[in-house]
Amino acid sequence: MSKLRRYFTGGYYYFITTVTLDRAPILIKNVDLYHTAIDRTCSWFDLEIIARVVLPDHLHLLLNPKINNLSNVIKVFKRDFGFLYRQRLGIRTGRVRQLRFWDHAIRDQADLNRHIDYIHYNPVKHGLVAATREYIQSSFLNYARDGYYDMNWGDREEIGFEGEYGE
Repeated sequence: MSKLRRYFTGGYYYFITTVTLDRAPILIKNVDLYHTAIDRTCSWFDLEIIARVVLPDHLHLLLNPKINNLSNVIKVFKRDFGFLYRQRLGIRTGRVRQLRFWDHAIRDQADLNRHIDYIHYNPVKHGLVAATREYIQSSFLNYARDGYYDMNWGDREEIGFEGEYGE
């Protein structure tokens, strides 16, 4: 396997996509483990997560790892979630997530806004809900309460997104 080299500069925001092994739909059923693993990772590395969505087989995060190496941050999160999941199932070994993850360095405000919109529209895109406000495993409701979105955003018409998002 080739060694993937990632571009990383501290202080920037990054859009992350990580997927379960073989796209197994385990995340929503075990969302408490996701929250525990992400909270521990944020505490350990002092991360700032500004947008998130957890779907059955993948998740998207928009985060600022500050001075921490992005690969180490995601490795710790994936390892912790995997440990908690295997513990719940009563097994000792086995991968839970795909080995790699997809990342995108946010370039400017328009790029940031586009990725936040993509995160929040993702449950509608995948047919999990008809309206963004119906999906609670997303940061959409926080953004709507803070006035960044109308509560009906993304409900009336399909929103298309150009570019790569790691799915």
